[in-house]
Amino acid sequence: MSVDLKSLTPVQSDSGFICTRPAFLDLPSARRYRAFNMAASRVLPQNVRPFPAHYAHPLLPIVTDSSRSGPARSLATSAVQLVSDSALQSVLRSYFDSLLAAHGPQHWWPGRTRFEIIVGAILTQNTSWANVERAIRNLRSARLLSPDAIHSVPTARLSQLLRPSGYFRQKTKTLKSFVKFLYASYEGSLTRLLASPTQVLRDQLLALRGIGPETADSILLYAGKHPVFVVDAYSRRILERHGLAHPARYEELRALIETSLPSDHQLFNEFHALLVHVGKNYCRPSNPRCSECSLSRFLPQSTLAST
Repeated sequence: MSVDLKSLTPVQSDSGFICTRPAFLDLPSARRYRAFNMAASRVLPQNVRPFPAHYAHPLLPIVTDSSRSGPARSLATSAVQLVSDSALQSVLRSYFDSLLAAHGPQHWWPGRTRFEIIVGAILTQNTSWANVERAIRNLRSARLLSPDAIHSVPTARLSQLLRPSGYFRQKTKTLKSFVKFLYASYEGSLTRLLASPTQVLRDQLLALRGIGPETADSILLYAGKHPVFVVDAYSRRILERHGLAHPARYEELRALIETSLPSDHQLFNEFHALLVHVGKNYCRPSNPRCSECSLSRFLPQSTLAST
Protein backbone atom coordinates (compact mmCIF):
# COMPACT_ATOMS: atom_id res chain seq x y z
CA MET A 1 0.00 0.00 0.00
CA SER A 2 1.51 3.33 -1.01
CA VAL A 3 1.21 6.20 1.41
CA ASP A 4 0.80 9.85 0.49
CA LEU A 5 3.19 11.80 2.66
CA LYS A 6 1.81 15.20 1.65
CA SER A 7 -0.36 17.49 3.75
CA LEU A 8 0.68 16.23 7.16
CA THR A 9 -1.35 17.87 9.91
CA PRO A 10 -0.19 17.96 13.54
CA VAL A 11 -2.68 16.59 16.07
CA GLN A 12 -2.69 15.83 19.76
CA SER A 13 -4.46 12.89 21.38
CA ASP A 14 -6.17 12.87 24.77
CA SER A 15 -3.02 11.29 26.22
CA GLY A 16 -0.90 14.16 24.95
CA PHE A 17 0.84 12.09 22.29
CA ILE A 18 1.58 14.58 19.51
CA CYS A 19 1.93 13.32 15.97
CA THR A 20 1.16 14.01 12.33
CA ARG A 21 -0.48 11.75 9.82
CA PRO A 22 -2.19 11.89 6.42
CA ALA A 23 -4.01 8.54 6.49
CA PHE A 24 -3.89 5.44 8.69
CA LEU A 25 -0.14 4.96 8.78
CA ASP A 26 2.78 7.10 7.73
CA LEU A 27 6.23 5.57 7.94
CA PRO A 28 8.77 8.19 6.80
CA SER A 29 12.12 6.92 5.60
CA ALA A 30 14.11 9.76 7.11
CA ARG A 31 14.83 10.99 10.61
CA ARG A 32 14.80 7.54 12.13
CA TYR A 33 15.37 7.08 15.80
CA ARG A 34 16.55 4.10 17.80
CA ALA A 35 14.93 3.31 21.11
CA PHE A 36 17.48 3.30 23.92
CA ASN A 37 16.74 -0.31 24.89
CA MET A 38 16.31 -1.75 21.42
CA ALA A 39 19.50 -1.88 19.44
CA ALA A 40 18.41 -4.57 17.02
CA SER A 41 15.30 -3.28 15.36
CA ARG A 42 14.87 0.33 14.35
CA VAL A 43 11.43 1.58 15.28
CA LEU A 44 10.26 4.55 13.25
CA PRO A 45 7.94 7.23 14.61
CA GLN A 46 4.35 6.20 14.00
CA ASN A 47 2.14 9.08 12.90
CA VAL A 48 -1.58 8.88 13.55
CA ARG A 49 -4.65 11.07 13.54
CA PRO A 50 -7.24 11.12 16.33
CA PHE A 51 -10.01 8.61 15.93
CA PRO A 52 -13.15 10.31 14.54
CA ALA A 53 -15.46 11.07 17.45
CA HIS A 54 -18.57 10.34 15.40
CA TYR A 55 -17.52 6.78 14.52
CA ALA A 56 -19.73 4.07 15.96
CA HIS A 57 -18.63 0.45 15.74
CA PRO A 58 -21.73 -1.61 15.02
CA LEU A 59 -21.78 -5.36 15.32
CA LEU A 60 -20.31 -6.20 11.95
CA PRO A 61 -21.98 -8.99 10.01
CA ILE A 62 -19.97 -12.21 10.00
CA VAL A 63 -19.52 -13.60 6.52
CA THR A 64 -17.41 -16.17 4.77
CA ASP A 65 -15.65 -14.66 1.78
CA SER A 66 -15.17 -17.40 -0.83
CA SER A 67 -13.39 -14.97 -3.18
CA ARG A 68 -10.14 -15.19 -1.18
CA SER A 69 -7.33 -17.02 -2.88
CA GLY A 70 -3.87 -18.25 -2.00
CA PRO A 71 -2.64 -20.28 0.98
CA ALA A 72 -2.92 -17.51 3.57
CA ARG A 73 -6.40 -16.50 2.51
CA SER A 74 -7.55 -20.11 2.45
CA LEU A 75 -6.33 -20.49 6.03
CA ALA A 76 -8.02 -17.27 7.03
CA THR A 77 -11.42 -18.54 5.92
CA SER A 78 -11.18 -22.26 6.66
CA ALA A 79 -12.20 -22.11 10.32
CA VAL A 80 -12.45 -18.41 11.17
CA GLN A 81 -15.60 -16.54 10.27
CA LEU A 82 -14.56 -13.10 9.07
CA VAL A 83 -16.20 -9.81 8.41
CA SER A 84 -15.92 -8.67 4.80
CA ASP A 85 -12.42 -7.68 3.68
CA SER A 86 -13.14 -3.96 3.40
CA ALA A 87 -14.95 -3.80 6.75
CA LEU A 88 -12.24 -5.75 8.54
CA GLN A 89 -9.48 -3.59 7.10
CA SER A 90 -11.29 -0.47 8.24
CA VAL A 91 -11.91 -1.81 11.73
CA LEU A 92 -8.34 -3.07 12.30
CA ARG A 93 -6.86 0.18 11.04
CA SER A 94 -9.13 2.08 13.38
CA TYR A 95 -8.02 -0.16 16.25
CA PHE A 96 -4.40 0.61 15.43
CA ASP A 97 -5.03 4.36 15.22
CA SER A 98 -6.89 4.42 18.52
CA LEU A 99 -4.29 2.33 20.35
CA LEU A 100 -1.34 4.32 19.07
CA ALA A 101 -2.97 7.66 19.81
CA ALA A 102 -3.73 6.52 23.37
CA HIS A 103 -0.50 4.74 24.24
CA GLY A 104 2.19 5.85 21.79
CA PRO A 105 4.96 3.67 20.30
CA GLN A 106 5.89 0.71 22.51
CA HIS A 107 9.55 0.38 21.41
CA TRP A 108 9.45 -3.39 21.05
CA TRP A 109 11.18 -5.88 21.20
CA PRO A 110 13.49 -5.20 24.19
CA GLY A 111 17.01 -6.23 23.20
CA ARG A 112 20.41 -4.71 22.43
CA THR A 113 21.24 -7.00 19.51
CA ARG A 114 19.45 -9.25 17.07
CA PHE A 115 20.76 -12.30 18.88
CA GLU A 116 19.54 -11.00 22.22
CA ILE A 117 16.07 -10.57 20.70
CA ILE A 118 16.17 -14.17 19.47
CA VAL A 119 17.26 -15.38 22.90
CA GLY A 120 14.44 -13.40 24.51
CA ALA A 121 11.88 -14.86 22.09
CA ILE A 122 12.96 -18.37 23.07
CA LEU A 123 13.17 -17.71 26.81
CA THR A 124 9.80 -15.96 27.10
CA GLN A 125 7.91 -19.18 26.44
CA ASN A 126 5.71 -20.05 29.45
CA THR A 127 7.09 -17.35 31.71
CA SER A 128 6.93 -13.63 32.43
CA TRP A 129 9.24 -11.10 30.84
CA ALA A 130 10.63 -10.21 34.26
CA ASN A 131 11.99 -13.76 34.53
CA VAL A 132 13.43 -13.53 31.03
CA GLU A 133 15.24 -10.31 31.94
CA ARG A 134 16.90 -12.01 34.90
CA ALA A 135 18.15 -14.84 32.70
CA ILE A 136 19.40 -12.42 30.03
CA ARG A 137 21.25 -10.41 32.69
CA ASN A 138 22.94 -13.64 33.73
CA LEU A 139 24.01 -14.30 30.14
CA ARG A 140 25.25 -10.74 29.68
CA SER A 141 27.29 -10.84 32.88
CA ALA A 142 28.85 -14.12 31.71
CA ARG A 143 29.53 -12.64 28.24
CA LEU A 144 27.37 -15.29 26.58
CA LEU A 145 25.05 -13.17 24.44
CA SER A 146 26.49 -14.22 21.09
CA PRO A 147 26.02 -17.28 18.89
CA ASP A 148 29.67 -18.30 19.31
CA ALA A 149 29.48 -18.07 23.10
CA ILE A 150 26.27 -20.10 23.31
CA HIS A 151 27.75 -22.64 20.89
CA SER A 152 30.85 -23.09 23.09
CA VAL A 153 29.48 -22.88 26.64
CA PRO A 154 28.95 -26.21 28.43
CA THR A 155 25.30 -27.24 28.63
CA ALA A 156 25.30 -27.46 32.44
CA ARG A 157 26.70 -23.93 32.75
CA LEU A 158 24.10 -22.54 30.33
CA SER A 159 21.26 -24.28 32.16
CA GLN A 160 22.31 -22.72 35.44
CA LEU A 161 22.31 -19.23 33.93
CA LEU A 162 18.88 -19.76 32.36
CA ARG A 163 17.30 -21.07 35.56
CA PRO A 164 15.34 -17.83 36.30
CA SER A 165 13.41 -18.19 33.01
CA GLY A 166 11.77 -21.47 34.03
CA TYR A 167 11.82 -24.72 32.04
CA PHE A 168 15.51 -23.94 31.83
CA ARG A 169 16.61 -27.40 30.74
CA GLN A 170 14.29 -27.36 27.74
CA LYS A 171 15.27 -23.79 26.88
CA THR A 172 18.94 -24.70 27.09
CA LYS A 173 18.36 -27.43 24.52
CA THR A 174 16.41 -25.02 22.30
CA LEU A 175 19.13 -22.37 22.37
CA LYS A 176 21.81 -24.96 21.65
CA SER A 177 19.68 -26.38 18.82
CA PHE A 178 19.18 -22.93 17.29
CA VAL A 179 22.88 -22.07 17.37
CA LYS A 180 23.83 -25.47 15.96
CA PHE A 181 21.40 -24.86 13.08
CA LEU A 182 22.79 -21.33 12.58
CA TYR A 183 26.33 -22.65 12.13
CA ALA A 184 25.34 -25.70 10.08
CA SER A 185 23.10 -23.82 7.64
CA TYR A 186 24.37 -20.21 7.68
CA GLU A 187 27.99 -20.45 8.87
CA GLY A 188 27.01 -18.70 12.09
CA SER A 189 25.84 -15.53 10.29
CA LEU A 190 22.64 -13.96 11.61
CA THR A 191 22.68 -11.58 8.64
CA ARG A 192 22.53 -14.49 6.19
CA LEU A 193 19.93 -16.28 8.29
CA LEU A 194 17.57 -13.32 8.55
CA ALA A 195 18.00 -12.44 4.86
CA SER A 196 16.39 -15.75 3.87
CA PRO A 197 12.91 -15.67 2.30
CA THR A 198 10.26 -15.42 4.99
CA GLN A 199 8.50 -18.73 4.39
CA VAL A 200 11.76 -20.64 3.93
CA LEU A 201 13.17 -19.33 7.21
CA ARG A 202 9.87 -19.85 9.02
CA ASP A 203 9.78 -23.50 7.98
CA GLN A 204 13.38 -23.95 9.10
CA LEU A 205 12.71 -22.39 12.50
CA LEU A 206 9.60 -24.48 13.06
CA ALA A 207 11.64 -27.61 12.38
CA LEU A 208 13.93 -26.83 15.32
CA ARG A 209 13.46 -28.35 18.75
CA GLY A 210 11.37 -26.14 21.07
CA ILE A 211 10.43 -23.45 18.53
CA GLY A 212 6.73 -23.12 17.81
CA PRO A 213 4.81 -20.66 15.62
CA GLU A 214 4.72 -17.79 18.11
CA THR A 215 8.46 -18.01 18.82
CA ALA A 216 9.33 -18.38 15.14
CA ASP A 217 7.21 -15.38 14.19
CA SER A 218 8.70 -13.29 17.01
CA ILE A 219 12.18 -14.03 15.65
CA LEU A 220 11.10 -13.25 12.09
CA LEU A 221 9.34 -9.99 12.96
CA TYR A 222 11.47 -8.49 15.72
CA ALA A 223 14.94 -9.75 14.87
CA GLY A 224 14.57 -10.13 11.10
CA LYS A 225 12.04 -7.42 10.20
CA HIS A 226 9.97 -9.89 8.20
CA PRO A 227 6.32 -8.87 7.70
CA VAL A 228 4.65 -11.55 9.82
CA PHE A 229 2.16 -10.97 12.62
CA VAL A 230 2.72 -12.60 16.00
CA VAL A 231 -0.42 -14.13 17.46
CA ASP A 232 -0.33 -14.52 21.22
CA ALA A 233 -2.86 -14.95 24.01
CA TYR A 234 -3.44 -11.19 24.18
CA SER A 235 -4.26 -10.63 20.50
CA ARG A 236 -6.39 -13.80 20.41
CA ARG A 237 -8.40 -12.69 23.43
CA ILE A 238 -8.98 -9.19 22.04
CA LEU A 239 -10.04 -10.42 18.59
CA GLU A 240 -12.47 -12.93 20.04
CA ARG A 241 -13.91 -10.54 22.63
CA HIS A 242 -14.54 -7.97 19.93
CA GLY A 243 -16.32 -10.45 17.68
CA LEU A 244 -13.73 -10.28 14.90
CA ALA A 245 -12.88 -13.98 15.01
CA HIS A 246 -14.20 -17.13 16.58
CA PRO A 247 -11.84 -19.57 18.32
CA ALA A 248 -9.35 -20.78 15.75
CA ARG A 249 -5.90 -22.18 15.22
CA TYR A 250 -2.79 -20.02 15.36
CA GLU A 251 -2.22 -20.04 11.59
CA GLU A 252 -5.79 -18.99 10.88
CA LEU A 253 -5.61 -15.98 13.17
CA ARG A 254 -2.21 -14.99 11.78
CA ALA A 255 -3.62 -15.15 8.24
CA LEU A 256 -6.63 -13.10 9.34
CA ILE A 257 -4.39 -10.19 10.37
CA GLU A 258 -1.85 -10.50 7.57
CA THR A 259 -4.46 -10.52 4.80
CA SER A 260 -6.37 -7.59 6.32
CA LEU A 261 -3.54 -5.08 6.74
CA PRO A 262 -0.67 -3.79 4.58
CA SER A 263 2.31 -6.17 4.66
CA ASP A 264 4.68 -3.96 6.65
CA HIS A 265 6.93 -5.24 9.42
CA GLN A 266 6.85 -1.94 11.32
CA LEU A 267 3.07 -1.93 11.32
CA PHE A 268 2.90 -5.54 12.53
CA ASN A 269 5.58 -4.78 15.14
CA GLU A 270 3.74 -1.82 16.60
CA PHE A 271 0.25 -3.34 16.34
CA HIS A 272 1.28 -6.51 18.16
CA ALA A 273 3.07 -4.55 20.88
CA LEU A 274 0.02 -2.34 21.41
CA LEU A 275 -2.29 -5.35 21.66
CA VAL A 276 0.05 -6.86 24.26
CA HIS A 277 -0.15 -3.61 26.25
CA VAL A 278 -3.95 -3.67 26.15
CA GLY A 279 -4.10 -7.38 26.95
CA LYS A 280 -1.87 -6.97 30.00
CA ASN A 281 -3.50 -3.86 31.41
CA TYR A 282 -7.12 -3.85 30.26
CA CYS A 283 -8.36 -6.90 28.34
CA ARG A 284 -7.56 -9.35 31.10
CA PRO A 285 -8.94 -12.91 31.23
CA SER A 286 -11.12 -12.05 34.22
CA ASN A 287 -12.33 -8.69 35.48
CA PRO A 288 -11.42 -6.82 32.28
CA ARG A 289 -11.24 -3.02 32.51
CA CYS A 290 -13.31 -2.43 29.38
CA SER A 291 -14.63 1.00 30.36
CA GLU A 292 -11.06 2.30 30.75
CA CYS A 293 -9.73 0.74 27.53
CA SER A 294 -9.06 2.78 24.41
CA LEU A 295 -10.82 0.04 22.40
CA SER A 296 -14.04 0.16 24.43
CA ARG A 297 -15.83 2.09 21.69
CA PHE A 298 -15.43 -0.92 19.40
CA LEU A 299 -16.86 -3.55 21.74
CA PRO A 300 -20.14 -5.20 20.71
CA GLN A 301 -22.90 -4.15 23.08
CA SER A 302 -23.48 -7.74 24.18
CA THR A 303 -19.87 -8.06 25.30
CA LEU A 304 -19.83 -4.66 26.99
CA ALA A 305 -22.98 -5.48 28.93
CA SER A 306 -21.46 -8.67 30.32
CA THR A 307 -18.27 -7.04 31.65
